[in-house]
Amino acid sequence: MPPQTFVSQTKTTHSFDNAVSHIELDEFPSQSNKQGKHIAAAQEEIWQFFLNLTKSTVPELVLTEFENLFINPSFLSNSDIERALKIIVLSQNEPEFRNTLKRCIYILLNTWIYSRKYQYAQILIEKLSVAHLSYCGASTFLRSLRSRMMNFMKSQDYQEVKLFASRYDRQQTGNWKSRYTSYLLTPQYLNSENSLEQRQAAKRLSQQLQDKYKFDLAMYTAHSHTTPSWNDKVKNPTALGDEALRLIKKVLATPGFFNHVHLASIFLNQTQGLNYSQFKQSLLNYLIFSLDNSGLVEFIKMQLTQKLDALYQHEDQQVLRNGLILRTCNRMIEYLTIDKNNQPSELFVLIASQGNALTLGILLLKVLLISPPSRTFLELCMSKLIDYYGNYSEQDCQWVINFLEVSQIILTLYTENVKYNLVNMERETSPSHTMIDENCYRIFPQIYGESILSQI
Repeated sequence: MPPQTFVSQTKTTHSFDNAVSHIELDEFPSQSNKQGKHIAAAQEEIWQFFLNLTKSTVPELVLTEFENLFINPSFLSNSDIERALKIIVLSQNEPEFRNTLKRCIYILLNTWIYSRKYQYAQILIEKLSVAHLSYCGASTFLRSLRSRMMNFMKSQDYQEVKLFASRYDRQQTGNWKSRYTSYLLTPQYLNSENSLEQRQAAKRLSQQLQDKYKFDLAMYTAHSHTTPSWNDKVKNPTALGDEALRLIKKVLATPGFFNHVHLASIFLNQTQGLNYSQFKQSLLNYLIFSLDNSGLVEFIKMQLTQKLDALYQHEDQQVLRNGLILRTCNRMIEYLTIDKNNQPSELFVLIASQGNALTLGILLLKVLLISPPSRTFLELCMSKLIDYYGNYSEQDCQWVINFLEVSQIILTLYTENVKYNLVNMERETSPSHTMIDENCYRIFPQIYGESILSQI
């Protein structure tokens, strides 16, 4: 099938209706509203105290103040902060106490990580443990505070804090999930109920991890044909061993006119002005075009045809618009990974568990190339898959890990600021995705237009 036959013809445009959720507030003053104002004022006082403290004081003293307030209540340099905490604790409003504590933690973590004082992030997490809780006295305040702290350490919020800080724990190895922290942080920075500090910290760390993987992969491929002494110094950031290089060469071997970026551009140009029903049919043709394994392709086509036929049928005769493309691509990602009930999709299990991780990775790449904003949604779905399989041993879910590794490589190969070139060192033939002599081809990665090799 030539790439020009993805679509049929038609034209016009339509606006995208955004769904907006509204929160109704009680219009009548009440005792609870009055208490809520006191709590809010107390929270703001505590948060501002730590914000100012991190700007003006060394980390050791900031840690001491935090510990004296929450972990081992004792003499504070600022008694107003202790009074503010008492208002929150004695209000018996545990969610607000937890929000207060969480935001304080992320104010500290954000500051130290931004200034690259990573060791203090880990010290803070070490202090946040049951073993360190020490409360002298039997006042109602101290009993309540200890109870709140104990409950926090049993909560999902605490697990999120530990996940965030574990990146900077050199002693921590964790299970196989720790290799995918950049994905696992996605729900934290997308959750609007989290504090701004938590969302910023999670987003920043996730991006740092992705950038580091991107650079490490480029360095690894750049040195893949150098002397053994260099190979010892450059770490393979994947869990695929030498298979990673073979995979990269196979993906890059797709020749010019048929490469994934070019096909995505053709598809987007040809679908302008189509109605939604025509777009869905063209999308199916685009996704399965050039995939290997005819039997698997027929199965994927059958499954996706059923899904697409039923998708947003009320829009079928409407002219295509950007918002509809985004929603459709997000649904495609769900069909290929995990459904709305947080269960692995049927297609994901059937494709990935049968050793076809590359095919699944290419399908997801094709979706992202026509809808780049769907990248965040894909990372959210990845995090849900990791959570779902996270309690299984590495051996029991090796096929899931293989999918994650393959997909991470494929997506990295096609990021905007990295370009990978597959060069035939014998200069006799062009690479073929069906047959490639590994000894004849070398990978030359470039970041921001400069060859990685120039950094050696």
